[in-house]
Amino acid sequence: MPRTRLLLIPLFGLLISSFSPLAQSAPDAKTTQTAIFAGGCFWCIEADFEKLDGVIEVESGYTGGSAKTANYKAVSRTETGHYEAVEVHYNPREISYAQLVDYFWRHIDPTDAHGQFCDKGSSYRSAIFYANDEQREIAMKSLLELQASKPFAADIVTPILPTKPFYLAETYHQDYYKKNPIRYRYYRNGCGRDQRVAELWGGDD
Repeated sequence: MPRTRLLLIPLFGLLISSFSPLAQSAPDAKTTQTAIFAGGCFWCIEADFEKLDGVIEVESGYTGGSAKTANYKAVSRTETGHYEAVEVHYNPREISYAQLVDYFWRHIDPTDAHGQFCDKGSSYRSAIFYANDEQREIAMKSLLELQASKPFAADIVTPILPTKPFYLAETYHQDYYKKNPIRYRYYRNGCGRDQRVAELWGGDD
C-alpha cells in the first residue's frame, strides 16, 4: 500500500470520529441552572413545574431545616425543621428564573403561614430559596411588586430564604403524579389546591 494511503486512513478515521455522536462534547453545565421552591405538598408543586417548557427535571425533597439529614417520616413529624420542596433544573435559555418565580407565586397560597391548602404544619409552609445574590434580588423584586399590588386582603407571608442543603425525597415520592395518577388526582382534588389557586389568582391552570 502506498505511503500516502497509510497516512490518509488514520486521518480519515479521525475526521469521521469527530462527527460521531460519541465524540460530541458533553452538554455545557452552564446551560442548566437550579431553583428551589417550597409550595406545600411536593407531589403537586413538582407536577406543576414539570408542565413548563425549559424545565428539564424537577425533584422532590426536603430543605430549610436544621437537622443534617431528612426523610419523610421525620419531616412530617416536624422533627427536622425542613420544608417539603422541589429542586427545579431548567435551561435559562428557554425560561428565566424570574419566570419560574412568577409561576410559583401563581400556584400557591402566599397568604397562608401555617401550610398550604389542606396540609397544615411547618413542613408544608411555602418559601423561595435563593442560591446566589442574583436569585435573591429577583425573588425580592418579585415579592415587593406583589406586595405593592395588594392583590389579597391578607398579607403575603411567603419568605425569601437562603438555600440550605437539599435532601432528595424517597424514590416513591419522585414523579408521584405519574406513578399513581388516580391517587394523586384524588388527593389534589380533595385538598382543594386548584380551587383555592383559582380563587386567589383567577384562571384554571
